[in-house]
Amino acid sequence: MWSSTIRKRTFSTENESSPSTTDVAPGPAVGDRAQRSTTPSLYPGGGDKLSGSVSNSAGVVKATEETLRQMNLFTAINSALSCALESNPKVLVFGEDVAFGGVFRCTSQLQKRFGRQRVFNTPLTEQGIVGFAAGLAAMGYRPVAEIQFADYIYPAFDQIVNEIAKYRYRSGGQFNCGGVVIRAPYGAVGHGGHYHSQSPEAYFLHTAGIKVVIPRDPFTAKGLLLQSIAEDDPVIFFEPKALYRAAQAEVPLSKYVLPLGRAEIVRPGTDITLVAYGAQVRVLLEAAQVVAREDKIEAEVIDIQTILPWDEATVCESVARTGRCIVSHEAPLTGGVGAEVAARIQEECFLDLESPVMRVCGYDMPFPLVHEKNYLPSAEKVVQCIRDCLNY
Repeated sequence: MWSSTIRKRTFSTENESSPSTTDVAPGPAVGDRAQRSTTPSLYPGGGDKLSGSVSNSAGVVKATEETLRQMNLFTAINSALSCALESNPKVLVFGEDVAFGGVFRCTSQLQKRFGRQRVFNTPLTEQGIVGFAAGLAAMGYRPVAEIQFADYIYPAFDQIVNEIAKYRYRSGGQFNCGGVVIRAPYGAVGHGGHYHSQSPEAYFLHTAGIKVVIPRDPFTAKGLLLQSIAEDDPVIFFEPKALYRAAQAEVPLSKYVLPLGRAEIVRPGTDITLVAYGAQVRVLLEAAQVVAREDKIEAEVIDIQTILPWDEATVCESVARTGRCIVSHEAPLTGGVGAEVAARIQEECFLDLESPVMRVCGYDMPFPLVHEKNYLPSAEKVVQCIRDCLNY
């Protein structure tokens, strides 16, 4: 039986003003994470409040106006890449159109700062981009390869699952591609249609040897990306493009990392557990506020952040307390991340459940353009599912 302890998330930070010759993430994350709102705002003009101080092995860095800056998600990604390039000469950033900043401006000004040898454009060939990254990583570099839209990651599928993920295994540990990070914007954006709106993360859950990470806001985006670049395992880093400008938060200017493989309870609750990642977290927070106001239902919202490997312990501890769970994501229902999470919960928490684990997801169909609003797992759909779950 799972205990009901709520884990406290941690991160480590390094003051940018101090010269460093270390890699992006020197050692594991240490220190208590700075206190943040349990219901962070993910909308323009809102902003997640980061207060207090953050600690590292060298002491305490005060979280003042001088060490924090209001960022949206794409500027937080840019800040993380800048930190990585500055601290480690082995970090390279490349992809289609990244030299001028990319279509979402995530790499803006990086070539100007770090030069054409370290930030550069590639031909329009996803298989070539990822294959090139694999070779660089095998030679000791830490390449950050950008796939312009996650919808176009499929030509690189063989390079990812058969080469990068298996290189260490098939060589008996003699070689590896552990320095590879593949960035890709995923999900709905309001006008993308079926070739610029897909959520392909579930395709990679079957692949041992890689990690899959999806942040929900600027603060988690920077910390998780810096840790991904420092990982000794290949990482696919999906970025919710709908939040590139919509999500705002106060983000430390210094380097800091958030550990991979750990979920975060972003809203405590007692009646039901809601699980999501990426852009869908804000949908669950909105739904949780509605049922709290209208139905007096207190929903606990968990952002799993890393979907491979995902933090089974935190989720199951929560479900053991609440007795109910809904998993939600934009990707199609069948064979999605929610199916794996639901299966594990019912194996580990069966005697604690008051109702079946339910899912609110995208439909099993190509992503529609005209009917995008009907396709998406909206807050209204989640609210109705919460009520159905409580009345089961």
